[in-house]
Amino acid sequence: MQSQDYYVPAAAMGTALAFKVPSLVRAWRDPLLRAVCALLALAGLVFFFAAPSTIADVNRLTGVRNFSAPLVYSLLSAFSASCLVLIVNWRGGPAEQTRRISRRWIAAYSVEVVVIVTLFLLGDTPVERLRDLDTYYANTPFIREMIVLYLVALTVAGVSMNVMCWRWALQVHGWLRTGLLIIVLGYLFNLAYLITKFSAVFARWGGHDLDYLSSDVAPTLASWGAQISAVGFCLPLVCQRFADSWSTWTTYRQLGPLWRELRAGAPSQGRSVRISWWSSAELRVTQRESDIHDGMLGLFPYFDAEVRAKAYESALAAGSEPVLAHAEADAAMVTAAVRARAADPLGKVINSAEAAGSPLPEGPRDLVRMSVVLRQSPVVAAARERAETR
Repeated sequence: MQSQDYYVPAAAMGTALAFKVPSLVRAWRDPLLRAVCALLALAGLVFFFAAPSTIADVNRLTGVRNFSAPLVYSLLSAFSASCLVLIVNWRGGPAEQTRRISRRWIAAYSVEVVVIVTLFLLGDTPVERLRDLDTYYANTPFIREMIVLYLVALTVAGVSMNVMCWRWALQVHGWLRTGLLIIVLGYLFNLAYLITKFSAVFARWGGHDLDYLSSDVAPTLASWGAQISAVGFCLPLVCQRFADSWSTWTTYRQLGPLWRELRAGAPSQGRSVRISWWSSAELRVTQRESDIHDGMLGLFPYFDAEVRAKAYESALAAGSEPVLAHAEADAAMVTAAVRARAADPLGKVINSAEAAGSPLPEGPRDLVRMSVVLRQSPVVAAARERAETR
């Protein structure tokens, strides 16, 4: 792999992190968000510092031959720990238990990083190696132990990730399961990477030369594994956000008939101010619901309990469930009130001291269901016709 093959995914991780930083600033105490940002940051650093050109630059700037080796190994270990912590927080559970498990993983890999640096300082690497340090120094005291330690640490993380993600995938459904299975696939590539690394090192111990496995095959497998795993982490979050957005826009659209019904009978000075075109779907739904409630408040003197009661009985007789029948009855009373208001342009009913009205039942109302049945229910259509006839 050339240096640009490392820099492209590093830039992708950096871009994703940049989009997450504002959310991190607003919700710094969210452990899941912190874990996501740590993973993105460490993944980008691993790709950046593992590039051959960066390895050479770091060695030159520090003045220490092969200084990049413990640096990259430490970053790989930290990245492995961040993946484990992310899965632990993503899966959820009792807060104290989640924090305890996360701290254990962080502590274990922190100790491993310290040992890696110590072994490098105790060893001797006089010849700079940009691509094949693992195999070139496979028989060098202390450096040999450092190489084995970081490979074992990555293996523990890879096996643990596969076990946790696979078990969790068997308990969930939808996009989350798909994402977890993709993560499992990505870590299978990582395990293949480790197998090639171990094979090359073991071959050196036996006096054979399989260095190409470590210097050529392993980096490609690692790159594929990291990118596939990144897709697995991002897919459920992106798809869930898309599903939430789709649901919000669907609610906004479904509220349309009731909103337009109430606006048609509302005085022009009572109409709400238009919001900007770039406003979020959530804000649009909130305003539409507010407009509907304001419209109902203006129709209060024209609500007729008898209309609602007859509509409810007719809906039940037509086979509607009680919940749907209540929505049909409320919608029938609203549509009749709109026409009663239109027939009273001077507002005599509103100005009457005896105007009492018949309020909707206490408690939350299903505005969406009311809006849907407003145009679909024969019971509501019949109430509308009777009101227009009167």
